[in-house]
Amino acid sequence: MFFARLPLTMTGVTLTLYVVSDLGRGYGEAGIVGAASTLGTALGAPVLGRCIDRYGLRPVVAACGAASAAFWFAAPHLSYPVLVACALPEGLLCMPAGSLARQILTALVPAQQRRTAYSLDTILVEATFMIGPAAGIAAITALPATLVLSGLGVLFGLTSLLTYLQNPPIRDEGEPAPAGVTRPPLRSWLSGRLAATLLVAAGAMFCLVGTEVATLASLRSHGDGGWTGLVIVVMCAASMLGGIVHGGVRRSLPQGVLVLLLTVLVIPVGLLEQPWWLLMLALIPTNLACAPTLAATTETVSSLAPPAVRGEAMGLQDASTRLGLAAGSPVVGFAIDHASPAWGFAAAGLGGLLLAALGMLWTLRDRPVKFPALAASVRARR
Repeated sequence: MFFARLPLTMTGVTLTLYVVSDLGRGYGEAGIVGAASTLGTALGAPVLGRCIDRYGLRPVVAACGAASAAFWFAAPHLSYPVLVACALPEGLLCMPAGSLARQILTALVPAQQRRTAYSLDTILVEATFMIGPAAGIAAITALPATLVLSGLGVLFGLTSLLTYLQNPPIRDEGEPAPAGVTRPPLRSWLSGRLAATLLVAAGAMFCLVGTEVATLASLRSHGDGGWTGLVIVVMCAASMLGGIVHGGVRRSLPQGVLVLLLTVLVIPVGLLEQPWWLLMLALIPTNLACAPTLAATTETVSSLAPPAVRGEAMGLQDASTRLGLAAGSPVVGFAIDHASPAWGFAAAGLGGLLLAALGMLWTLRDRPVKFPALAASVRARR
C-alpha cells in the first residue's frame, strides 16, 4: 500500500505543471482540474468502500486500476476542456489506497496493537509525501509529458494488479465474508461520535494543508524559497517522530487533545517568520502532533464501525480529509492575500480548531448521563 500511494502523491504537482507548461494554461485553470479530481475522490471514497464491503476487494481494485490507467494514458492526448470533464470520474474511480490500507490493517492486526499499526501507516504516508511530489516535479521537468503521464498510468495499473494478486483480507478470521454479511442501516452505526471523529479528521487536514500554504507563502515573501524543501522535510520528519512515539506508548493522548495541540500550536507560528530557520523550528511542535492525530482518528473509526460497513466508514474518513484539504487551501490563501503569510498560520489553526470543536461538541451532546440514579429520580417526579 506504500507503493500504491506513491503515484497518488505525484499526480497533483504533475498534472498542474502539465496544464501550465504543456497546455499553456494558468495556475487557476490547473487548479480547476485538481479540484475536480479531489471532489471526485471525496465523493467516490465512501461509495467504493461500500462496494468493497459488499463485493470484496478484487472487483473494486480491478475496476479502479483499469479506469486510472486508462485516464493517465489518455491524459496527454486530451484537450483542456475534455481533461476537466474526465478529472471528476477519474477521481471517483481512483483506487482508495488510504482507506483500503487501513481496512486491511484492521483485519490483519489484533485490536490491542492497532494503534501501533495505524501509526506506522501514517508514518509511511508521510514518507510518500516526502518522495512522491519531488519525484513528480523532477520527472515532468526533465522528461516528455506524454512519457510521464503514461508512466503514472503504468504505476496505477501495476499497483492495482499487485493488490489484486495479493488479495489481502478485509475481514479478520472471526468475521463473515462480504458475501454473507447483511449491511446494517446507516443510522445504526453513523453515530454522533463517529460523525464527530470525521469532523476532527477534516479539521486536522484543514490545518495541515493551510500550514503548508502559509509556510510556502512566508518563505517566498522573504526571499527564502530555496529553503522550502528542507523546511518541508523537517515538518514531515517531526510528524514521523510523533507517529513513532504515539505508536510506541501504551497509552496515548485522546484524539481531542491531539487535534487541540495540532491546531493551537500553529496559530502563533506567524510571529516567528524570520529568519527561515526559526520558522522551521517553530513548525516542529505542531507537526509532532500531525501523525498521532491522524492515527487516532483512524483508531476511533475502526472501533466504532461494524465490520460489515468498515470499508464505507473508512471511505467516509477519506472523504472528510479530502474536504478538509479542499477547504483549507482557498481559506488560508484568502487570508494571506488580504493580510499576510503570518495571518495564514493563524487562519490554518483557527479553521482547523473550529471544525474539530464542532466535532467535540457533537460528542458531548451524545454523551450519556453520568448520574443515572439522579436522572431516573428526575424523570419519576415528572
